[in-house]
Amino acid sequence: MGEDFVRFSLAPLLIGALAAMACALPGNFLLLRRQAMIGDAISHVVLPGIVVAFLLTGSVSTWPMLLGALGAAAVSAVLIELVRRIGRVEPGAAMGVVFTTLFALGVLLLERASLGNVHLDVQHALYGNLESLIWLRSSGWASLTDPKALATLPEELPRMAAVAGLMGLLTLIFWRPLKISTFDEGFARSLGIPVRMVSFGLVLAAAAACVAAFDAVGSIIVIAMLVCPPATARLMTDRLATQVWLSLAFAVFAAVLGYVLAGYGPLWLGGEDSVSAAGMIATVSGLTLGIAALYGPHRRRDEAGEPQAL
Repeated sequence: MGEDFVRFSLAPLLIGALAAMACALPGNFLLLRRQAMIGDAISHVVLPGIVVAFLLTGSVSTWPMLLGALGAAAVSAVLIELVRRIGRVEPGAAMGVVFTTLFALGVLLLERASLGNVHLDVQHALYGNLESLIWLRSSGWASLTDPKALATLPEELPRMAAVAGLMGLLTLIFWRPLKISTFDEGFARSLGIPVRMVSFGLVLAAAAACVAAFDAVGSIIVIAMLVCPPATARLMTDRLATQVWLSLAFAVFAAVLGYVLAGYGPLWLGGEDSVSAAGMIATVSGLTLGIAALYGPHRRRDEAGEPQAL
């Protein structure tokens, strides 16, 4: 039993939990800045950039995909401005047109392009591939101390661990400017904090987390990881530090419970097949947020609706 767990479940569980935590950290500040839907925009925009980067390099490694995602983001910014000026429409409408068009382009590229021997298809891109990220060459818990066995871990695990660690380190380093500029931009400017650069860096960090989590949970389900754990934590406390820690706890909870329910839930109910692990993680995240919205101690906000966490 232990050998099967290490071989088939340990790596996916760790990858899912690390992906959820990496997304939750920047998600906290996007939520408090009322920019939570930037995660939705990122998921739509980065898909064609990720696909093009893969087609050019033949690799699903983080850096080519991140560069492709950033390139797609730059193209989208130019296109939004062109649509806004030429079409004389409001920015929201221009964003909607560009985001959906780029997303559709990414799906078409996936369907039509020759992808060789690497598993990257529409379902993989949209919903991830968490179930297949298993540690086939493990021989039980003893493999955790065997250098040869550790060398055969799915490459997504060390990559996701590095990105999650980087998100945590950046949060610690830039905690003060992030905190001040999130709650009072005017005061932040008076202190000499480069507010625009902080905002750009936050969006860049969110994009990096999304790209790193792409192979595990896809470009759509990652939205739940960015928004739901921070939003759930926000309903439980009015202290920023506590919110961040709670968001990490909710992220891990959703990842672990979602993976377990995806694999065993249908069997418990008499079914024969498992369901998407990433989809179940998103479902658990949403249900947890719904419960917090009903019973969370801080579900009511002040009349102005301003963020109050400190």
